[in-house]
Amino acid sequence: MNKSYLVVLSLLLLSFGCKHEAEKKETIPQKPNIVFIMSDDHAYQAISAYGHGINNTPNIDRIANEGAIFNRGFVTNSICAPSRAVMLTGKHSFVNGKVDNISPFNWDQDNFAKTLQQSGYQTAMIGKIHLDGLPQGFDYSNVLPGQGQYYAPDFIENGVKKTYPGYITQVTTDIALDWLENKREKDKPFLMLYHQKAPHRTWMPEEKYLTLFSDKTFDPPANFFDDYEGRPAAAKHEMGILKDMDLVYDLKMLDKEGDIKTRYRGMFQKKYDRMTDAEKEVWDNYYDPIIADFKARNLEGRELALWKYNRYMQDYLSTIQSVDDGVGEVLDYLKENGLEENTIVVYTSDQGFYLGEHGWFDKRFMYEESFRTPILVKYPKEIKAGTVIDELVQNLDFAPTFLDYAGVEISKDIQGESFRKLVKGEASEWRDAIYYTYYEFPGEHHVKRHYGVRTDRYKLIHFYYDMEQWELYDLEKDPSEMSNVYNDPAYAIVKEDMHKQLEKMRTKYGDSDELNKKNLEHYLTAKNIEH
Repeated sequence: MNKSYLVVLSLLLLSFGCKHEAEKKETIPQKPNIVFIMSDDHAYQAISAYGHGINNTPNIDRIANEGAIFNRGFVTNSICAPSRAVMLTGKHSFVNGKVDNISPFNWDQDNFAKTLQQSGYQTAMIGKIHLDGLPQGFDYSNVLPGQGQYYAPDFIENGVKKTYPGYITQVTTDIALDWLENKREKDKPFLMLYHQKAPHRTWMPEEKYLTLFSDKTFDPPANFFDDYEGRPAAAKHEMGILKDMDLVYDLKMLDKEGDIKTRYRGMFQKKYDRMTDAEKEVWDNYYDPIIADFKARNLEGRELALWKYNRYMQDYLSTIQSVDDGVGEVLDYLKENGLEENTIVVYTSDQGFYLGEHGWFDKRFMYEESFRTPILVKYPKEIKAGTVIDELVQNLDFAPTFLDYAGVEISKDIQGESFRKLVKGEASEWRDAIYYTYYEFPGEHHVKRHYGVRTDRYKLIHFYYDMEQWELYDLEKDPSEMSNVYNDPAYAIVKEDMHKQLEKMRTKYGDSDELNKKNLEHYLTAKNIEH
């Protein structure tokens, strides 16, 4: 056979083979990577994309500008560990078993990371998870024990505890970037949970941002001096900025003379002592003049409340600036390494937070500021830049959404719904109500046990255990939830409809008074409280 003929034939076969292989690859959909960013206690009011104007978060805003912003994102249980359990399992607290921060979490149950791992994803969990035990479903984990520390944080890397020098937010970001660059297998789709501690209490800023808001005076919300008329459950709280916010533990008034004696002074001293001498020097140069000025002024009443509010806001928002920096670093890495187009990026918080509304800090209540959470999602392949979602979405929906994007079957026992079609603009129907539960009472902040339902316009809440109280709010007329209209005759039909909606939700998700009683007994036993 002619030699030149053989060469041509070989080239043709090779060309055909390459073309066939290319066509074969093109017919196999490429699974998207997933970067799931969660911060702790990040109020939607403190993300500039939501338009409240109190701070600037340009990198988090990039996700909204290049993708979608959810105006009605909510949680099912506004407290750290239970929220994370819901996020992982796609099931309500009373189903996955993590109803409060006290009860154990069963890692043996299914979670979306396990499913993705079994479907060929390489998975990593980095930062705060607040669920005891070695995380399951992750090829790599490097997590904070419990709440974590702002300075010289401890981490548990694949079960081994170690301490890192530096500031928690930057350390977490560095670990995430290192995994992306050096530990990730480049030929596999990946899931990375990148979860920050900040801006969780005690809001200790990074040195470079200590003075960021020094020259700004914050005006409190209109209901900052709420008297809680008609809302006895709200009146019994222990999360007031004036009454309950600790001058040292929360507001850093750790004077060298020891004149400011507070309940939690010793606890903050331990946090301060984790700093290096150089970090303490920067810290002291900022806070010592503030402490001296505070001691000289002898503030009381309204003036003290407003002073505490401003100190709180300055520290809280400063910690968020470091979170925003970290988001920017991760987004830049994805772009610079050709991963942006095929990577879903989600930014959210484990719940919302009070920034002075009703005079409060913290979360827990079903009122909007803690019930609602920020959700921003970008995925250039499917989500148009500037998309706005106004439907009722919950953290219950993350698990099925990620499985949907990955082309993995969603287990029938998952209670959330995929919002993939919703955010793509293809969903013709969506839920008309969402369900909420809160269990951690008697406990910190004294927020009563309650459950409730929210629709587009109305909210019905039932407080129980040591009180029997119903609250109904017309969110269109009363968005700040100042007027309980449960016993208003003008809302009799609305009340009846909302009770029906509540029972429908409880039946749908499998909740009941019997479950509440069982969870209460477990909690009281764990807390060694007689019942």
